[in-house]
Amino acid sequence: MIPCLGIDIGGSGIKGAPVDTETGRLVRDRVRIPTPVPSRPAAVAAAVARISRQFGEGDRIGCTIPGVVIRGVIRTCPNLDPGWVGTDAHALLGRATDRTVVVLNDADAAGLAEMAFGAGRGRGGVVLMVTLGTGIGSALFLDGRLVPNTEMGHLEIRGRDAERRASARVRDQRHLSWKTWAAHLDEYLERVEALLNPELIILGGGVSARADRFLPRLHPACEVVAAQLQNDAGIVGAALHARAAVEAAQGEAGGALARPLPAARRARPILNGRSE
Repeated sequence: MIPCLGIDIGGSGIKGAPVDTETGRLVRDRVRIPTPVPSRPAAVAAAVARISRQFGEGDRIGCTIPGVVIRGVIRTCPNLDPGWVGTDAHALLGRATDRTVVVLNDADAAGLAEMAFGAGRGRGGVVLMVTLGTGIGSALFLDGRLVPNTEMGHLEIRGRDAERRASARVRDQRHLSWKTWAAHLDEYLERVEALLNPELIILGGGVSARADRFLPRLHPACEVVAAQLQNDAGIVGAALHARAAVEAAQGEAGGALARPLPAARRARPILNGRSE
């Protein structure tokens, strides 16, 4: 096992734990703290450092960001402070934690975890992970390979961002019934299916723990299932991303060959625009 710490930065909370990247299990209980308000880069970096100090496992940290990440630089970040846009998150979080930090989109991280250890394990073809939380995130896979930063939650539905109609936060804020919210979600998934024609859609986020309240109300053309890792998926996926960075660094340095990935992950994911 390459011990890696996964930290999931969200619009309302930041949570982290060390992960056994061979099994996808958390090695220790996760720690969660509220996302600072305002969520400026320096304040969030301090919160990430606070979590990292509680764990000593490994010298690599994988962090998620709710936005587009290109080679560590944040390009969009609608659910955090606008100051994140243009920030080199690798450098910022590395300085704050005094450790090597790699960063990826939060939904991409959740998708990696579900494809390796959850509902997508062993599935080929086109698979879409949709995370329902503060916003809507997406992770698109083709035969196990990640197409990064798809951000399908920002599709326009009835003149508005889809996540402003069908996210879990919208259901809570507007006190929508499960029936009403499921109708909004169904309309969104119908649009996604028309664009991507996936064979499987995995619905994640904390609300997936209550999938029995809304899955039967959906009418998809493809198979739709609830995520299995639920709120741990981002942490696990971030740790997997950190492990991939370790193995890539070993290969570039001419060191020992990286050990085989778990069976469901032998096709190396494309992360942040390159295969890592």
